[in-house]
Amino acid sequence: MKVERLKKEIEESINLKKFFLKEENLEKIVGAVSIIKSAFKKNKKILLCGNGGSAADCQHFAGEMVGRFKKERKPLPFISLTTNTSILTSVGNDYSFKRIFERQVEGIGRKGDVLICFSTSGRSENVILAAKKGKEIGMKIISLTGKIPNPLAKISDITLSVPSNETPRIQEVHLLIYHIICSLVE
Repeated sequence: MKVERLKKEIEESINLKKFFLKEENLEKIVGAVSIIKSAFKKNKKILLCGNGGSAADCQHFAGEMVGRFKKERKPLPFISLTTNTSILTSVGNDYSFKRIFERQVEGIGRKGDVLICFSTSGRSENVILAAKKGKEIGMKIISLTGKIPNPLAKISDITLSVPSNETPRIQEVHLLIYHIICSLVE
């Protein structure tokens, strides 16, 4: 019985990844890479936000781009908004948890920068407020979500959505997507 369950979970992950072989999804990934590369050519930066496992994905993605993914190169300006506990706790305490990313986007985001939002549901209020603030500033918004429609997708310039409600499966595909973006940006 346990082996059958394992097979089912692995097959679900594989099938969701195969979904991204569709041309429209590949074009969205290429579009996201184009937005990121265009920002770099203009000396702009990439900000990332998300909660829980998505916060870890933001940090992982930024680490690959500031360090290196596969090639030795100059560090790229990726900043995860999930890492400064003093900002997160002071904004959470003084304003509210829903504003922890919005305040950071307002403080360091500039027109032409890019905000990459991770939300498996596409409904994370603090991520949505950050995306709205980014749009207001003139930033490009790229989101990685689960099933659409969702509120975050409506705000984003590009939404890379995984057609699932299962958080672990969505996060597995998000990892694949941002590793592909890392490779193409390098």
